[in-house]
Amino acid sequence: MSSARVSRLARIRMMAAVATVCALSAAPLAPQAVAADTPPYTETYRPQFHFTPEKNWMNDPNGLVYYKGEYHLFYQYNPNGNSWGDMSWGHAVSKDLVHWKHLPLALSHDDEEMVFSGSAVVDWNNTTGFGTKKNPPMVAIYTSAYKDGGKQAQSLAYSTDRGRTWTKYQGNPVIDIGSDNFRDPKVQWHAPTKSWLMTVSLSAEHKVQFYSSKNLKDWKLQSEFGPAGATGGVWECPDLFPLAVDGDKKKIKWVLVVNINPGGIAGGSAAQYFVGDFDGKKFTADDKGTYTPPTGEVVQDFEGAGFGEWTTTGTAFGQGPAAGAVDGQGTVGGFDGKGLANSFHGGDGATGILTSPSFTVGSPYLNFKIGGGRHPHEAGTVLDSTPPEGTVLADFEGGTYGDWTATGDAFGTAPATGALPGQQSVSGFLGNGLANTFLNGDSTTGTLTSPEFTIDKKHINFLVGGGNHPAGSDNPTAVELLVDGQVVRSATGRDAEALNWASWNVGDLAGKKAQIRIVDDNTGGWGHLNVDHIVLSDTQAARVSQETSVNLLVDGKVVRSATGADSETLDWASFDMRPYEGKQAQIQVVDMNTGGWGHVMADQFTAADKPAKSVVQRADWADYGKDYYAAVSWENAPGGKRYMIGWMNNWDYGQSIPTSPWRSAQSVPREMALRTVDGRIRLTSKPVGSLESLRQKRPATASDVTVKSTSKPLTGPGATGKALDIEATFSLKDADRFGLKVRTGAGGEETVIGYDATTQELYVDRTRSGAGDFNSTFPGVQTAPLKAENGKVKLRILVDWSSVEVFGGNGEAVITDQIFPDPSSTGVEVFAEGGTATLDHLRAWQLGSIWR
Repeated sequence: MSSARVSRLARIRMMAAVATVCALSAAPLAPQAVAADTPPYTETYRPQFHFTPEKNWMNDPNGLVYYKGEYHLFYQYNPNGNSWGDMSWGHAVSKDLVHWKHLPLALSHDDEEMVFSGSAVVDWNNTTGFGTKKNPPMVAIYTSAYKDGGKQAQSLAYSTDRGRTWTKYQGNPVIDIGSDNFRDPKVQWHAPTKSWLMTVSLSAEHKVQFYSSKNLKDWKLQSEFGPAGATGGVWECPDLFPLAVDGDKKKIKWVLVVNINPGGIAGGSAAQYFVGDFDGKKFTADDKGTYTPPTGEVVQDFEGAGFGEWTTTGTAFGQGPAAGAVDGQGTVGGFDGKGLANSFHGGDGATGILTSPSFTVGSPYLNFKIGGGRHPHEAGTVLDSTPPEGTVLADFEGGTYGDWTATGDAFGTAPATGALPGQQSVSGFLGNGLANTFLNGDSTTGTLTSPEFTIDKKHINFLVGGGNHPAGSDNPTAVELLVDGQVVRSATGRDAEALNWASWNVGDLAGKKAQIRIVDDNTGGWGHLNVDHIVLSDTQAARVSQETSVNLLVDGKVVRSATGADSETLDWASFDMRPYEGKQAQIQVVDMNTGGWGHVMADQFTAADKPAKSVVQRADWADYGKDYYAAVSWENAPGGKRYMIGWMNNWDYGQSIPTSPWRSAQSVPREMALRTVDGRIRLTSKPVGSLESLRQKRPATASDVTVKSTSKPLTGPGATGKALDIEATFSLKDADRFGLKVRTGAGGEETVIGYDATTQELYVDRTRSGAGDFNSTFPGVQTAPLKAENGKVKLRILVDWSSVEVFGGNGEAVITDQIFPDPSSTGVEVFAEGGTATLDHLRAWQLGSIWR
C-alpha cells in the first residue's frame, strides 16, 4: 500500500507496516491552527466535496464494492492520530459516490497485526460459508502486516449485516509466502472460470501475481506479470478490470493498474497502468515496441581516458570515466559505449562535482542519461558545508551529553555515533557524535534539555534530521528554544535521516536567558530526531546541498536539474534549452550526498532538436499530477460502470501537509473508459456524473474572450470561489501558453492551469499556490501530454479548498494536485503568454458542500 521512507526498523515495521505507507516529508510548517470552536468540515483547508475523515490520518482507498444500493469506501486509517500508524480500515458509504455517511471503524489493528490495504466482494453464492445464499456475506480480503517480524500475508474478514460489523476469519492468513513485501489484494469474481481472481503485489520485486480460488480460502498461483514499465519504486495496490474500447462491447481490453512509489511521472507516488489481454490466468500487456531516442550532436560521451576539458572537484568521480561499476558498487547498466561519469569512487561517502566548459546554447534540447541516487537539487542550498563560526552550545562529541539533562529513554546514556540498530544510514552530522532518538526504534520517547545560556548573537544554527512532527502537533519531534519556560522558536525534521542546517533569527531576543530542548514524543513512523552542532552565531547557516544531480547552469544559476531514481541503471533525461538560446551555460554533475544512494552517474550528453524520453515518461499514467495514488476501482457498480478513486496525496510529503485535525483526502470518483487516442488505446477518466448535483444556481459564463500576453480577471456571480466546477474551451492562436488561473489573490497567490502550445502539454503550476514550504518537492509544475483537437483545447477543472483536478481533452490528460491557498484567494483569471489565445466558452459553477 505504500512503502514508507522511514528509518530501517520503522521500515521493517512500516513497510511491513506499510500497506501504503510511504513517508518522505519536509520542512517546519506546523499544521494549520484550528480554533477549538471550529465546526468539523469548516477548517481552513478542509475539502468540501472530497471525502475526508472527520479527524486523523487516512491513506489508500480499500474494499470498494457496491451492495444493496450503497457504494462502500473503506480506507487506510489511523484511529489514534494524524500521521501514519496503527493501520486499520475506516468505513463510509454513499448512494451516489458524492455524499458520504461515516460508519464506525470496520477492521481494527490489534496486538498481532495492522490491517493493510485490500478489497471487498459480495460472496453471492456463499462459497466461503460465512453467510447464506439468502444473506450472502460481504468478504474483505486484506493484507495482514504482522508486528512480529514484519511479514505480510493475505487474510479474510466477513460481514453479514451490510458491512456494519466485521469478524476476522479464524483460519487467517489464507495466502502466506513468507514475504515482507506481499500486499494489497484486489479480488473479483471471474465468471468465465467460475472462480475468484486475486491480483496482488510483490512490491519490491515489481511484480503482480494472479491467484484463483473457488472459496476465497484456498488459493492457487496462476501467473506473474512484471517487471515492466516504471520500476523506480515499490509496486502497490494493483487492480485489474476489463473495459470496452471506444464503447465497442465486442472489443474488450483489460487494464492492469499498478501504483508506484516513488518513481511516478511527477515524482513520488503515482498510478501507472498497462493495457492488454487476460485469459483467466495470465495478463499479457500490449507490445509498445522499442524506443529509439532522438539523434543529435554528442557533446560528451565519456569514452576517453580522462574527462577532457571537464573539471572535477572532490574525489567522487575518480581520475576519469568509469567502465561500469566501481569497487563496492552493484551492477551498472544503461550507459552507452565503454565509459560513463560515476561518482561512486570511494563509495557513497565521497562527494564531488564534475563541470563542463562554458558553451553557447544553440540546440532546443540537451538529452543525457542519468542514474544513481534520488536526491533532487533544492533551490537555495549551497555547496560549501563549512559550519558557521560562533559559540558551540553542543556538538555531542566526547561520549557524553555533558551538562544537558535527559528524560525518558529515547536519548540513551550517551550520544550516538551514527545510525542506530535498525536505522537507515544517517548522514550530514559533524564529527563523531550526534543526538539520535532512534534508540530501540521509534517507540522510545524523551527530552534532552540544555543548561541555561544568554542569547548574545543574531542566530542559533543547528543540524537536524529525522521525523517531521512540528512543535504544537499532537506528538512532536522537534528542537525548541525556551525563553521564560515558553517555546519561542522550533524546528523539526523532514522525514529523512540526513541532517541539514536549520537557523533561528534570535536578534529580537538579545540578552535573554534561554534553553534548548530536543523533544521526541512520537512513537509512530519517523518518530525520532537527529540533532548536532548547535551554535550561536552572527551568521545564518544556509542549507547545504545533499543532491545527486545533473544541473544546467546559466549565469551561474541552476535553471534545470535532474536526479536519479535510486537505481544503478541509467535512463534518458532531457533539458528544454529553448529559453536560454544564445546564452552561456555549463553542465554540472553534482554529488553532495554521503548517505544511502549518495552517488550519481551520467553519460551521452547530446544536443538535439527533440527531447529524449525516460522509461517513466514512456509509461502510461492514470493521472500526471503529484497527488493521485493507490488508485483502485469499485466492483459490482450498476450498469457495468467502472469507477475509480485515488488517495489525493503523495508519500514525498504526505505526513507534512498543513492540515488538522485530519490529514489526507480522496480524489473525486472517476468514470473510466478506454479510448483510441493518436492510434493508441488510452485509459481516460471523467468526474462521476452525480458530482454535478453540487452545482449551485446558474453558472457564470464567458465567451469569445481574447487575451494577448496578459491576464484578465473573470467577474460576476459564480465566477470566483474556493469550490468550483469549471468547463472551458480555448482556441489556439499564436500564444505560447494560455489557460486559467484559479484561487488567485492574497500576495500574488495563484494556481496556474494552462496549455503549452510549444510542447503540446497540459500543465498545473503550483509554485505560487499558497503554503508549500513544508517540503522542497511540493512546489513545482506538473505536465501531461495533450494534443489540441481541431485547434481547440477543452478543460474541466474541479477546484476545492485545497486541491485542483484538471481533465484535459476527453479525459486522456488528467492532473491532480493539492494546493493550500489563503482562504481569501478566490479569484479566477484567463491568461495568455507570448501571444494571443481565445477563450471560446466558459461555464463556472460554485459547488456546495457534501457535509452540510
